[in-house]
Amino acid sequence: MFRRRRREESPAAKAAVDETPQVPARESGPWDADEPYPERERVDLGGMRLPVGPGFEVQLNLAGDQIVGAVVLFNESALQVHAFAAPKRSGIWDEVRAELAEGVKSAGGTAEEREGAFGVELAARIPAEGVEQPVRYIGVDGPRWFLRAVISGRAAQDAEVAATLEDVVRDIVVVRGDEPMAPKEAIELRLPPEARQAVEQQAAGGRRPDLDPFDRGPEIAEIR
Repeated sequence: MFRRRRREESPAAKAAVDETPQVPARESGPWDADEPYPERERVDLGGMRLPVGPGFEVQLNLAGDQIVGAVVLFNESALQVHAFAAPKRSGIWDEVRAELAEGVKSAGGTAEEREGAFGVELAARIPAEGVEQPVRYIGVDGPRWFLRAVISGRAAQDAEVAATLEDVVRDIVVVRGDEPMAPKEAIELRLPPEARQAVEQQAAGGRRPDLDPFDRGPEIAEIR
């Protein structure tokens, strides 16, 4: 029996295949750093690559000296994002959502589940200065990580403004890393290289760092 020999690909053809850009398997994120994702302008915070856009101000959440989260301020609204380690074979959003709802109710607020842009989310109203403030809690389970997003201010009720911040969540890239971490342990973030250099130069000169190292793009400030 004779079989037709397979035609071998030339080295040039193989190189062309290798150079073909990888196409994301999903339409939107949040993305894992190990999967293909669309290129766009992002601030590299180490454990998270955060999309930036016109009119955005970016602040960092600090726990002591550790950067654990970021806040995007836009159009009288705030988007807080935190990334955490999660088990390899199961998500934690159901558990975290129940804990958040209990915490809100313990503080005198209300919370109810509803279907949102990323699946089930928590719509809450939290007492603040005698007024109930609307807040949306969003959770996304990824491979060995969990991303929590909190939308407050105008975007909590204005769908048009919320859409801009939801797009930020969709384009976040989470860099989990390979080191062992306990579930719910915060994935540590860091200042971008240019920001660290500016802070170090100011500290060396005896000036208090203002954490505003960018000539263009977002402002980096600290929240304690």
